[in-house]
Amino acid sequence: MKTSDFGSDFLENKKYMDELFYVKKSFDVIYRVMEIGGRQACFYFIDGFCKDEVMERIMTHLYKITEKEFPETAHDFLKTTLPYGELDLVATEDNLIQRMLSGVPVMIIDGFNEFLAIDFRTYPARSVMEPETDRVMRGSRDGFVETIVFNTALIRRRIRTPDLIMEMHTVGNSSRTDVVVSYLEKRVNKKMLGDIRKRIDEIDIDALTMNQQSIAECLYKHKWFNPFPKFKFSERPDATAAAILEGDIVILVDNSPAAIILPTSIFDINEDADDYYFAPITGTYLRFTRFIINIAAVLMTPTFMLLINHPEWLPSWLEFIKIDDAIQVSVLLQFLILEFAIDGLRLASLNTPNMLSMPLSVVAGIVLGDYTVSSGWFNKEVMLYMAFVAVANYSQISIELGYALKFMRIILLCATSFFGIYGFAGGILFILLCIALNKTMVGRSYLYPLYPFNKSQFFRRFFRISLPHNDEIQKENN
Repeated sequence: MKTSDFGSDFLENKKYMDELFYVKKSFDVIYRVMEIGGRQACFYFIDGFCKDEVMERIMTHLYKITEKEFPETAHDFLKTTLPYGELDLVATEDNLIQRMLSGVPVMIIDGFNEFLAIDFRTYPARSVMEPETDRVMRGSRDGFVETIVFNTALIRRRIRTPDLIMEMHTVGNSSRTDVVVSYLEKRVNKKMLGDIRKRIDEIDIDALTMNQQSIAECLYKHKWFNPFPKFKFSERPDATAAAILEGDIVILVDNSPAAIILPTSIFDINEDADDYYFAPITGTYLRFTRFIINIAAVLMTPTFMLLINHPEWLPSWLEFIKIDDAIQVSVLLQFLILEFAIDGLRLASLNTPNMLSMPLSVVAGIVLGDYTVSSGWFNKEVMLYMAFVAVANYSQISIELGYALKFMRIILLCATSFFGIYGFAGGILFILLCIALNKTMVGRSYLYPLYPFNKSQFFRRFFRISLPHNDEIQKENN
């Protein structure tokens, strides 16, 4: 029975490695030939992925091995000769490619039909600092980075139990991207975990070009027309660890500073780390405020449109919202232009150098805020309500949910303008159906725990109360 894809002849193995990794063409694939105990050996590694000082110490030790001390098998060589912790044997081509191209140095030795993987790699990485788009008023200031080993360590630092599992998967025929599925063995829903494992293993794609977004689209391929997010993304290790402790499953993708949390309902996405870094009454207030602002951001401009088109419905105490100035451009067109203008400013701010961000803000504030009103393009009431909507979009951290609410607002706005009160009612019904008929990736209702109704979990989603005990979490997940 064949136990290895390789032979034991050194020259043949070296020729095989040179051809497999295009050593003569790729400048960053480096090899180092040496003699150990009277036998020829060669190190292969990727430049920039190795710790030079560790490699120097290992080679110094290897040069001291004599012919009498040389072990007979590769397994004995790892066990008795190499003074290092992360060691393994490579016996297949797929394993060799995965190890080598992920930065693990590989050594071939004459007489061994297995290669030696000595993991003293290092990755270029930025410092662990607070995410720009996921800040908190109080709490931890560290965040995920683009190196998956660092991210798993940040979670391990917070959950010190052997029940925490980090399953490694490889996705992508060309990219061979490392994907980690993290969960607590005694709290996770086993059926849900099996479904996610199966979906990841069945992914057939050349490369995860956009990291976590690519794998999200591979895991959930259908119902793209419903804009409400199926996943919750987090760049915070504390929030991710909290989700794991609650029995959720977390997916980490190498080269991505964000974790995917499953399963996710509309109530999960509305939660924020600040809810738990303050006292329960303050956290409850923040959660309710965020929830109400999101609803107001969807309904404010369509409601204003409805009342402007039917001023006879306005009670006396709301007559001040009427537009007194002349309307040069239809109110609907004003709202639509501003909706696109806000996104245009957002994209411009992302692509503007820091030194020019202040001039851009001044130009946007003066030109769009003052001159557009005085020129007659926009009415000041329209500008006021769209300013509220623009600020409200930043009240919750989920960019995906923000755009979903934006699309719903535009649909409701157009329906109200064209069909009046019937369009307004039909638009609200359409929004509710988009939420109610949506499903999480594992098939659970998007409105859970409202449907199916779970009293304790529903209460926890709306009120920030004390953290659940172990038995409550296990009962909920199983």
